[in-house]
Amino acid sequence: MNRVLIKNAKIVNEGVIFEGDVLIENDLIVEISDSISAKSSQCKIIDAEGNYLIPGAIDDQVHFREPGLTHKGDIESESRAAVAGGITSFIEQPNTVPNAVTQEILEQKYELAAQKSYANYSFMMGATNDNLEEVLKTNPKNVAGIKIFLGSSTGNMLVDNEATLEKIFSSTPMLIAVHCEDETTIKNNLEKYKEEYGDDIPVTAHHLIRSEEACYISSSKAVALAKKTGARLHIFHLSTAKEMDLFTNKIPLEEKKITAEVCVHHLWFTNDDYATKGNLIKWNPAVKTANDRKVLWEALLDDRIDVIATDHAPHTLEEKKQPYLNAPSGGPLVQHAVVAMFEAYHQGKISIEKIVEKMCHNPAKIFKIEKRGFIKEGYYADLVIVNSGLPWSVKKENILAKCGWSPFEGFTFKSRITHTLVNGQLVYTAFKVKDIRAGKRLLFER
Repeated sequence: MNRVLIKNAKIVNEGVIFEGDVLIENDLIVEISDSISAKSSQCKIIDAEGNYLIPGAIDDQVHFREPGLTHKGDIESESRAAVAGGITSFIEQPNTVPNAVTQEILEQKYELAAQKSYANYSFMMGATNDNLEEVLKTNPKNVAGIKIFLGSSTGNMLVDNEATLEKIFSSTPMLIAVHCEDETTIKNNLEKYKEEYGDDIPVTAHHLIRSEEACYISSSKAVALAKKTGARLHIFHLSTAKEMDLFTNKIPLEEKKITAEVCVHHLWFTNDDYATKGNLIKWNPAVKTANDRKVLWEALLDDRIDVIATDHAPHTLEEKKQPYLNAPSGGPLVQHAVVAMFEAYHQGKISIEKIVEKMCHNPAKIFKIEKRGFIKEGYYADLVIVNSGLPWSVKKENILAKCGWSPFEGFTFKSRITHTLVNGQLVYTAFKVKDIRAGKRLLFER
């Protein structure tokens, strides 16, 4: 039997922080108490030394690039980076190569993860203009949801047929997650900038090309369609102040049919950072203005926004160094997301309880993930110890994403992850990932 006892922790769970111990047997939490004695010499003891013990973060939106794009990242490399960053479960998107738009391709990804993943995993089924039959075969018990790109991003998965969209929304009981940017608006904006700059458009125009209006047109349509059809809608990576009016905090999360996510980069960077970071912070949707960031924070804190995720999407430095028009959008974030939010805690922007709510509890609730996202007896022991007073700097040599760079490079975080357990197994300790692929397929209570 695998038995682990975590002592002297500041346990963060469901809005409270309390000091105590946690006993793990095999892959489950079996006891939480003020003080627990080991009772056996076979029990591994971890002294948390008064540091925070949080549930492992659940990242509901990553692109780990396998299969087909593994020069950028793969399930093994990116899940290692995730557990080092305190993310113990991830939901990966379908725009790999080939796109995960048939049940067969989708299952092949699960088979890869079963062999390679350090973290728990689920993969979204991708929708296209012509695969409704395949989409409807998706098993709600062991697949996170259906992903629809309403604006094209990396890959060729744009769904722009209105009749198809309405069919998907009205016929699947599963959660539908959407990328919302209006393609026509973006194309028109791009043409305008091409007329002015030719092929030498500066990256500082990115948020004007993939504009507030492009985001709002698309997300407002998705919300209207969800209301019309009764679909369960989750909108990924919101980036504008204007979109916040589409969401409510008037009902409990469990009763919401329309939920919202914000990503770390939209809470951290603004368009002013393009001048120094360039294509390294080129994401779709684009990082917008300081006012957009301010209103995103307000919506996060007042519960119009439900989840913080990463949209971890690595590209090589060589790809990113191309001119703006050729450089792909996306960047690596899983290793630094939790400590970035702890940085916001140090800045007085958010409480640790709220970080845990948005990164651990709420993804588990929204996707109805079985026995994860909380520190509770009978739940899987996905646990993370965070020392909030252990500064470290992000450098090339400590970046674990395969692409080898980070938009946070050179930044010194005040907090550091010291231990990560996945299903009761200590996979990260002493600032190293152990060679233990402890990840399991996520299951859903549906």
